Amino acid sequence: MEKARRPARPKKRPVQYRHELKYYINRGDYEILSRRLRSCIQQDENAQKNGGEYFIRSLYFDSPFDDALWEKLSGTDERDKFRIRIYNGQDDVIKLECKHIRGEYAFLLSRREPFARRMFAEFATKCLRPRVIVDYTREAYVYPVEDVRITFDKDIRTAYRGTSLFDMTQPTYPVITDGDLVLEVKFNNYLPSYIRELLQIDSHTRSAVSKYCICRKFEF
Repeated sequence: MEKARRPARPKKRPVQYRHELKYYINRGDYEILSRRLRSCIQQDENAQKNGGEYFIRSLYFDSPFDDALWEKLSGTDERDKFRIRIYNGQDDVIKLECKHIRGEYAFLLSRREPFARRMFAEFATKCLRPRVIVDYTREAYVYPVEDVRITFDKDIRTAYRGTSLFDMTQPTYPVITDGDLVLEVKFNNYLPSYIRELLQIDSHTRSAVSKYCICRKFEF
């Protein structure tokens, strides 16, 4: 009698790594590129709902020895950054994660998502704690080919040593001088030539922009 064959295990899909290009641009370049994008491609859903741009606040975590900060400053690209984020000052998206602020992360063990257990392990073994608030206003555009996402991050500010995620009254300070802002371009495998020409990518100088590092520089 022929033995029943076990069903073949589904093959794991390869992890899709996103490419990311970052640039500092001045206000004049922004005005030109923004106007050009608005006439050619659509804004992302959040931008459409909020009149073209929306406010983002992120709370970044790091170890007592600032491992993530120093790894970034030393040029280590493959690193993990842990943060929680809110949009337009609202708490509906991250209600569950607010416990991190008080150092309470055991609730992650009751979550079903695989990432939750990994996050618990990171918090427990590295003693991650809130480090810095990063605020900015984002204008975002999307293009379906290669899942391109283009963002302009304006008025980047920090609360210095403040880490109260929902306190919108705490003072914040600008971290980029001369009115410059950050252009980020994310895509899957390649950047379509249409987008490359639209943004005139080759005329800009890439930079290892890190909002986390920029906002922590005032501490040293």
